[in-house]
Amino acid sequence: MDRQQTLLKLAQQISTATAASDWKALEAVNTMMASALPTMASQGRWTPAELAALTALRQMHDQSVLHCQQTSIEMSKHLSEMQTNKEGWIAYALDSDSAATGLSA
Repeated sequence: MDRQQTLLKLAQQISTATAASDWKALEAVNTMMASALPTMASQGRWTPAELAALTALRQMHDQSVLHCQQTSIEMSKHLSEMQTNKEGWIAYALDSDSAATGLSA
């Protein structure tokens, strides 16, 4: 596979994994990029088509990083809300359990 095809394939894999929030696939593609890009760069000058594919890969990678950051922020907020409401959830669970069994706590 030539460099242009490889770069476009990596960009497509990042796009697919990002859209699915498939963290393991993103990790795998990132690992592939880390080993493939230096090897490709050592093969000589990039053609204009390869540079365009490299730019597309960089843009897709940047979008993926942004998606990961946004997801991390959302997850942090959700965990914080869960922690804040933990006592209420426990009280609700205990009350629900008491109602289900007919026993009072």
